[in-house]
Amino acid sequence: MLGGAAIGEAGTPAQRRLWLPQIAAGTVKAALAWTEPNLRWDAAGITLRAREMGGGFTLSGTKLFVGDAHLADILVVAARTRDGSTMEDGVSLFLVPRDTPGLALTILPTIDETRKLCEVRLDNVALPAGALLGARHEGWRPLSRVVARATVALAAEMCGGAQQVLDMTVAYAKIRITFGKPIGSYQGVKHQAADMLVAIENAKSLTYYAAWAVDQALDEAPLAVSMAKAAASDMYRKVTGTGIQLHGGIGMTWEHDLQLYFKRAKASEVAFGDATWHRERVAQLISF
Repeated sequence: MLGGAAIGEAGTPAQRRLWLPQIAAGTVKAALAWTEPNLRWDAAGITLRAREMGGGFTLSGTKLFVGDAHLADILVVAARTRDGSTMEDGVSLFLVPRDTPGLALTILPTIDETRKLCEVRLDNVALPAGALLGARHEGWRPLSRVVARATVALAAEMCGGAQQVLDMTVAYAKIRITFGKPIGSYQGVKHQAADMLVAIENAKSLTYYAAWAVDQALDEAPLAVSMAKAAASDMYRKVTGTGIQLHGGIGMTWEHDLQLYFKRAKASEVAFGDATWHRERVAQLISF
């Protein structure tokens, strides 16, 4: 969804023939490094510099929250090759092998230890001209398409995780007995479970629409993606929190799987932009 997709979107025919069969066969792993310490998710967030030197390029800077970079054989790194008339102009993509001198990786401590994120530091990393992925200065458009698809995929995962939390909670409510009755028979528990269901179904609908809009390359696809991610981010956090409350004491322990979903919800909430960021983007994209 990220590294391989970026090569598929931006790469030349020769680059795609070289890398995509290996990625599909599982002999090569690729990761995408595009976010930075400024915590921006738009083109303005790409400040890492790529300078032309000796017929090639030199990259220096830091990338944060790069998924599974420590396992990748090659990194697709977004860098700024010039200051264009817009922030989108001047972004280029580069293929950087993991063993390139000057490249350093650090696994970051995160709330969700089942999904590893890394810091990638590039200290005067020298690359040949052939490391440029696609056209110079024109990397933002293919990168934005990759990120849009990945954001929708994450929203779909969040919907699936929330559905599992609801199923677990309903099943538990049927067997947990208090005052001689299952807790699921109490109105307060029923109302919270119903609220969980409504939130999940709303997020699912927006995610289905966003997936269709992206697949069809519609003009409203960016708007649909942000609506889906904003809804899924809020929904997953609330559903997992309510699930913990309805499970009671056992929901607060590492003995129960619910804590894994809660941690994944918190991590996914901010990945590719949190609900606040996407609501602001929706406001900017809506035309009156």
